[in-house]
Amino acid sequence: MFSTGQMIFAGLFIVVFSAIIILTYRRDKKLHSKAYSGVKWIGITFIIFIIILFFIKYLLKN
Repeated sequence: MFSTGQMIFAGLFIVVFSAIIILTYRRDKKLHSKAYSGVKWIGITFIIFIIILFFIKYLLKN
């Protein structure tokens, strides 16, 4: 399906791309912790909201 050259390119691309993403995240980690300090609470609230919706759907179905 894929040639050897395409497989090598895909493998190298994944490795290099992942390394760049990791290095960039580490460099910006301090800035992200300041700018997005309350995001975890929004995420937790969103997950709880989704769970409540599924619970209401379950109750109304039965």
